[in-house]
Amino acid sequence: MRAMILAAGLGTRIRPLSDLRPKPILPVRGIPLVAYPLAWLADVGVTEVILNLHHMAAATRAAAEAWAPPGLALHFSDEPALLGTGGGIRRAAAFLRESDPSLILAGDMICDFDLHGFVAAHRARGDAATLVLREDPRAERFGTIGVDAAGCVRRIARRFDLGGESGAGVYVNVTAVSPRAFDWLPDRDVFSHLDDWLAPPLARGARDVRGALLPAATCRWEPVGTPGEYLAVNLAPQRLSYFDADARARAAGARLEPELVVGPGATLGRDVSLRRVVVWDGETVPDGTRAQDGVFAGGVFHRVAPDPGATGEAS
Repeated sequence: MRAMILAAGLGTRIRPLSDLRPKPILPVRGIPLVAYPLAWLADVGVTEVILNLHHMAAATRAAAEAWAPPGLALHFSDEPALLGTGGGIRRAAAFLRESDPSLILAGDMICDFDLHGFVAAHRARGDAATLVLREDPRAERFGTIGVDAAGCVRRIARRFDLGGESGAGVYVNVTAVSPRAFDWLPDRDVFSHLDDWLAPPLARGARDVRGALLPAATCRWEPVGTPGEYLAVNLAPQRLSYFDADARARAAGARLEPELVVGPGATLGRDVSLRRVVVWDGETVPDGTRAQDGVFAGGVFHRVAPDPGATGEAS
């Protein structure tokens, strides 16, 4: 099975951190964010992954190669100019068509649910595409996709609505795609995968674009798109079914405490007091530093306003 990780964005909402490193390799609890989806895909039996690259492409490529599990082959699709989510998928379509299904997921999140079962259900139904939706208390913040009683997509946020909706959830940016769905790709370079690829066949009456609506208790989803989300996910232990991330981080030299993450190779000066702080790998925190709620990166402390409800763990 093949998969694609969408990793080409600029990370504008998480600046200034993304000015220092591309978003897919920002360190989460001491290891690059991209390590998480790579481990997840390998666990479900994916053998080849393609990542699209743009911002600081060489750094993302190097981190992905360093953290890819054994047996997982990596491919890269360079985008000198950004193509949008749909355009990036279109450029990789020939690669993805060879897998039935392929998986496409965002590179700026940590996610955990029964991916094996999701793929099996998609195959059994014979759908063209299946989107993972989460019953999420943050729905108002992120927007939702609506489905009818049969699970067919009827609404995309406030931009597209065919009526007949009976349920809705937050799209966690994980999609199973059968080869025939790539026939719907528009013949242009830059476009959105939801609005310009999947919405048009739905408008023409397609019934094989489905949403798998998962309860919050069975689907963990942690977006890493803002500084507040980034700080929250770093301070929450990553209890994942497929990856003992904290063990890997500690083995690499990270220090993980309830309100402090210190990356491998980082040093803290004398008389330092840090609370709810992430220190990136290789940083040196000066003597006497007092800091709370933020990230020490690039030799500077970046204050982060706490983001209430940033994590998606079921309570």
